[in-house]
Amino acid sequence: MIAVALNKFSDWFTKLLVVWVLAAAVAGYFVPQVFLPLKSFSDLFFSLTMFGIGCLLSVKDFEPIFKKPKFVLLGVAAQFVIMPTLAFLIVKILNIPPALAIGLILAAAVPDAMAAGVMSYLAEADVAFSVALTAATTLVSPIVTPGLMYFLGSQYIPIQFWPMFKSIMMMVIIPLLAGLAAQHFFHKAISRVKPIFPAFSTLFIAFICGLVVALNKNALAKITMIIIIGVVLLNIFGLLFGYLAGMLFKFDLKKRRTLAIGVGMQNAGMGAVLAIKHFSPESAIPNALFATWCIVTAAILAEIWRKKPAFDSHR
Repeated sequence: MIAVALNKFSDWFTKLLVVWVLAAAVAGYFVPQVFLPLKSFSDLFFSLTMFGIGCLLSVKDFEPIFKKPKFVLLGVAAQFVIMPTLAFLIVKILNIPPALAIGLILAAAVPDAMAAGVMSYLAEADVAFSVALTAATTLVSPIVTPGLMYFLGSQYIPIQFWPMFKSIMMMVIIPLLAGLAAQHFFHKAISRVKPIFPAFSTLFIAFICGLVVALNKNALAKITMIIIIGVVLLNIFGLLFGYLAGMLFKFDLKKRRTLAIGVGMQNAGMGAVLAIKHFSPESAIPNALFATWCIVTAAILAEIWRKKPAFDSHR
């Protein structure tokens, strides 16, 4: 009974992600003192989130990477070519200020979000491919994300590769692997608390958005529509070019939809924590905006595609 109740609560809580994010943002602006003392715990909270995600996965979720590596490799290439390139062009064309430009590039250089799997499920796309893609982009992110930041962001501010590599290993990879190990060796115990992990992840995303607002309360008044436009363009074109990349790779319809969602959705919570830790609170703003916006557009797209199911995998 308790497990069923937890499942129902977690599902309800997770579906209202946008509501909690907006509520946290409002709270961060009007009562920043609630969030500011927790700034030093943001790394820990993110590590716990990744541990929870690891507990939700299993070794079987990684099988597509080895059984059909071509699909995953092409998906990873699309993710880390399309989004960073788009971000670089957008900050140049819109002439976005350096701190926000770094933040937008970082939002594009992180791996895709685990929530992409949820959206792929809602869209009746290829969930196994989505999970494999997220796992693969996450596992290579300690090298790829700092590398992209160094290559694309060094013209704005000095980028230190190894400190960022270390942060991603400590916050992302080690907790993720620990979660996988816990799920494998303590399956029965973990299964009892599994339902709380999606809710905790939702709570963390809301918290990090509230923290970003609290840290930037005075700077927010100076933020123009330019960065909002930049975030919207990055997401919309990410979804579009992700789908077109699937067509180019001759993926079936389900995989094209999955790739579009995967490319268009970023692990912006990770981006925000990295921005606060390695750059500045202001550079976390694009990540907080992206975390909210990409959920909205992916949910809308999933609902549209759900009404147009891909019956034939070769369609």
